[in-house]
Amino acid sequence: MQPVPTTQTEGVFSPGKRALTTGLVLAITLVGFEALAIATVLPVVSRDLGDLGLYGWVFSAFFLGTLVGIVFAGRSADRVGPARPFAIGLVLFGAGLLAGGCAPTMAALVAARAVQGLGAGAIPAVGYVAIGRAYAPALQPRMFAVLSSAWVLPAILGPTPSGWVADTFSWRWVFLGLLPLVIIAGVIATPALRALGPPGGVEPPDRRADALLVAAGAGLVLGGAGSRSYVIGPLLALAGVLLAARPFMRLMPPGTLRLATGMPAAVAIRGIITIAFFGTDAYVSLTLTSLRGASATLAGVALTAAALAWTAGAWIQERRVRRAGPRAFVRTGSFIIAIGIGMMIVTTQFAVPIAFGVLAWGVGGLGMGLAYAPLSLIVLGEARKGAEGEATAALTLNETLGVALGTGIVGAVVATGDALGWSGTTALTLGFAGCAVVALCSAVAAQRLPRVLPNQ
Repeated sequence: MQPVPTTQTEGVFSPGKRALTTGLVLAITLVGFEALAIATVLPVVSRDLGDLGLYGWVFSAFFLGTLVGIVFAGRSADRVGPARPFAIGLVLFGAGLLAGGCAPTMAALVAARAVQGLGAGAIPAVGYVAIGRAYAPALQPRMFAVLSSAWVLPAILGPTPSGWVADTFSWRWVFLGLLPLVIIAGVIATPALRALGPPGGVEPPDRRADALLVAAGAGLVLGGAGSRSYVIGPLLALAGVLLAARPFMRLMPPGTLRLATGMPAAVAIRGIITIAFFGTDAYVSLTLTSLRGASATLAGVALTAAALAWTAGAWIQERRVRRAGPRAFVRTGSFIIAIGIGMMIVTTQFAVPIAFGVLAWGVGGLGMGLAYAPLSLIVLGEARKGAEGEATAALTLNETLGVALGTGIVGAVVATGDALGWSGTTALTLGFAGCAVVALCSAVAAQRLPRVLPNQ
C-alpha cells in the first residue's frame, strides 16, 4: 500500500484515518502507562522482594524481550500485515503483566518482564509500519507528535497515582490494574490494522534467529558487567560481544557502525541517545526515594515532568523540523539531555530541593522530545516501499538494545557499588556521568544526519 497523497483538509484524524490513529494512540498509551508506572514503583518492589542486584535486570529483561519481539513482529508485518503480530503481542504483554503482578521473587519478576517485553516489541514495530504505509510524508511528523501526546495521560495518571497505589495498597495492583487497557487497545486497534492488509512486494530476509542471538549476546554482556568476578565478568562480556556482533550487523542497515550518512546514522544515533536517556531515567525514582527520602508518589512527579516535556518537544519538532531539518533537532536535543542528566547529578550530590530533581528530568524529557521523532522520519523517508517493517525494526531494535544496555550498565554500577559498600550517591553519580558523556557523543554524531528530511 502506497501512502495516500495528502490534501489540504486531510489530517491524521480525517475519516479515512481516524480509526487507525485512535488505535495506535491507545496502544502507545498502554505502553506509556506501563513504563511510567513500573519505573515509579520499582523501589517499593525492591524493598518488598529484596535482591537489589536484580534491580537493573527488571528493566533489561523487558527490553531484551522487546528486542526479539520487534524483529518477529516487523517480519510478520511485512509478510501478512500488521494486525496479527499486534494481537499476539498484546496477548504476551498481558501475560507478562499477570505474571509480574503475582511474582513471588525478584527473579520471577525478571522472567515475567521478559515475556512482557516480547509482547511490547510488537507495538512500535507495527506502529512504524502503519505510519510508513498509511500516512503521506507530509502527515508523518504530525503523527509522531500525536503519538508522543499519547504519553500525556499516562504521564498524569501513571507515575503519581501508581506511587500512591504502591504506598497505600500494594505494588502488585500497578501490574494487574493495567490488564483492562490491554483488552481495550486490542479491540479498537486490531480492526484498523487489519484493514491495511499485507504490503506485497519482495519478502524480506528472515532475521529472527539473528534477533535471538543479539538478545542472548546482550544478556551475556550485561551479566558480565554485573559480575563480581574479575575473571568471569570479562569472559561473559567478551562471549556476548562475539555471539552478537555478526547477527547485529545483519540486522542493521549497511554502514550503521561507521555512522554512514542518512538511515545508518539515524539508526545508530537512536541507540546512542537511548543509552543516555533511559540509563538515567530508570534510576530517577531510586535517586529521589532512596537518596533524598521522597515518597514513591513524589518521585513519580519527576517521571511525569519528563513525559510531558517529551510531548512538548515532539510538538515543537513537528512544527519546525521541515524548516530547520533533523540534524539541528537531534544535535540540540542531545545537548539538552546532557544538561538534564547533569542536573540529576547535582540532585544526587547536593541537598537541593526535590523540585530541582523534578525540573532536571523535565529538561531531559524535553531533549528527547526534540531529538527522537526526526530520527524516525529519516528512516521512514529512506525505507524501501513494502519493507518499512524491516527498516523500522532495525531502528526500534537498536533503540531497544540501547535502553537495555543503558539500564543494565547503570544497574551493574549500582549493584557493584552495593556489593563493595559504596554509598548510593557514589554509584548513581558514576552511572549518570557515563550517561551524560554518551548524550554528548550523540550530539557530535548528529553531524552525520541529513540537513533536510527525505521526501521534502
